[in-house]
Amino acid sequence: MSQPPQPPQQPPQPEDAPKGFGAPQQPPASGFGAPQEPAAPGFGAPTPPPPAGPPSTPPPATPPGYGYPQTPGTPPPAAPPAYGYPQTPPPQQPGYGYPGQPQQPGQPGYGYPTPQPATQPQYAMPGAPVPGGQGGGKKLNTQMTIIIAAVVAVGLIVGGGIWYAGKDDGKSDAKQGDTGGAQGGGSATGGGGKEKVPANTGAKVLFQTPQPKVTDLTSVHGSWLTDKVYVKSGVKEIVGYDPVKGTQLWKLPLTGNVCESTTHVSADGKTGFAFESQENGAKIASCTEVAGLDLNTGKLLWQANVKGASGDRKTRFDEVTLGAGTVAAGGLDGGAAWDLNTGKELWKPTTTADQCEDVGYGGGDALVAVRKCGDYDKPTINIQNLDPKTGQPTSTYKMLPGIQYAHIVSTSPLVLAADVGESAGDGSGISDFFSVDAKTGKLLARIPAPGDKYAADCDGTSVEKCKMVAAGNGRLYVPTEQHENAAAGSSGSLGRTNEIVAFDLTTGQPVPGKVDAGDGYTLYPMRMDGNNVIAYKDAPYDKGTQVVSIDGGSLKSTLLLENPADRAVRDAITSFSPKYSEMLYGSGRLYLGAVLLSKPYSASDADKKFLFMATGTS
Repeated sequence: MSQPPQPPQQPPQPEDAPKGFGAPQQPPASGFGAPQEPAAPGFGAPTPPPPAGPPSTPPPATPPGYGYPQTPGTPPPAAPPAYGYPQTPPPQQPGYGYPGQPQQPGQPGYGYPTPQPATQPQYAMPGAPVPGGQGGGKKLNTQMTIIIAAVVAVGLIVGGGIWYAGKDDGKSDAKQGDTGGAQGGGSATGGGGKEKVPANTGAKVLFQTPQPKVTDLTSVHGSWLTDKVYVKSGVKEIVGYDPVKGTQLWKLPLTGNVCESTTHVSADGKTGFAFESQENGAKIASCTEVAGLDLNTGKLLWQANVKGASGDRKTRFDEVTLGAGTVAAGGLDGGAAWDLNTGKELWKPTTTADQCEDVGYGGGDALVAVRKCGDYDKPTINIQNLDPKTGQPTSTYKMLPGIQYAHIVSTSPLVLAADVGESAGDGSGISDFFSVDAKTGKLLARIPAPGDKYAADCDGTSVEKCKMVAAGNGRLYVPTEQHENAAAGSSGSLGRTNEIVAFDLTTGQPVPGKVDAGDGYTLYPMRMDGNNVIAYKDAPYDKGTQVVSIDGGSLKSTLLLENPADRAVRDAITSFSPKYSEMLYGSGRLYLGAVLLSKPYSASDADKKFLFMATGTS
């Protein structure tokens, strides 16, 4: 496949430009957050006039906006050329975000998922490749292009309205449903959040703590925030700080490092976590101890562990969560649970004839288990809404065959993520989202989320460690991948940007509208705030990062906090990336915390490493 001409060399950046997340690199680095040369022509490029030819040859259909779920089996038309290159690219080489389906004239462009009229149901295999998509394909002749365009225009113009209605048994014969002209959740409203716009959104550094000395890779999972305290785990300890001044309020020494934590906190400021211990004769500490903690006082409520099915050693846990007053931990040996307030054991791993075990749980207002059964290589995965006091399932949804790992994005509403057929291709663990009725276990909608188009991320094997995505208000809020800012490019800008788009959780349809990050910024959901979304905006090298509130109904963005743009602050903040750090926001303050510590390479490197930092408005 031939490549498009290379764009002109970018002008040099100022020497003080930091090398942190989201900043332009010198030279551009590969990896998350770094500007990339597009693999194919970008969206928004000017299209040259067609060459002289028979007047009966119609032009190819305009591609749809970024983020449209693809219709399996529908070949895309040829892509437009890259921005600034009025040349005709090679056929079948789609541009960035090209979803391979024609769009009606007058529809909005990149990132604008406007729902389309309903069509007759079409059947397709989930995860099937799109002919003519990236990776090659046969060239379509003019006659075939005309036929496809005509068929698509008449019968397949669902655009972002593709959604998959499934049965509660989770079989893979998912089908495209008749939407009846639904508007994709247009009735959803915003508001109801606790976060208010301060009189002055300009922020300053409130406090920051250097990374403690470590000799090896060290886990410091765990950051929590209440109205009274900011709490962060350290090396074999958990410490509570004044949320404004950063002064120490209490310290809880531990026998090992915090290895697993949950972001969920009860209404009275309590949570659960897991930490390491060394059994007799063991050279390496293992994540076996689970505990309850009162965050406001620093009191350890209880500590517990369980023996495995064989009874000869403590069970090692890979995750812990808090759901509906129950602390639940899961791992390869199965799951266990305790009452948050008393530490009473509610259940523990057991041996079953069908080789089933709870590998992890999702918490919050409900408690949901991911239960694996059968062979390790070809497991059956069930998602079970549990009675939090007995562990008995109240509903079950069976995931599609072939899925190795299931992730819980939210328990209320119940939203799952999985990499179906390992098709995501970007290490995000997400190729599709699944909206499930928690009461009945029935699938409401399957929402395709190709890894090259969306930037949400779930830790590969973990159940509840999903970041940069939020669910609530009847909607799923997902960021797009970074791309060249075509709109700003006409004015000479070289910045990259992205958007947040939303999908209706009942129908799977995209919601009208989008949230533009702005030239040089990238935008990621952090959490729900009532019916609104709190989002983090990474900034270009000469700007300060921001926190915004997005109205869950209108998708209107409102600035809550903007950090200083001076280099020292930028360098410190960009060392905490949205994907690999703990980010909390509340009451006009942003808290950034590390999850892993490593030995500094040099003395100068040590000066730039922080355990946590906080910024806030006045």
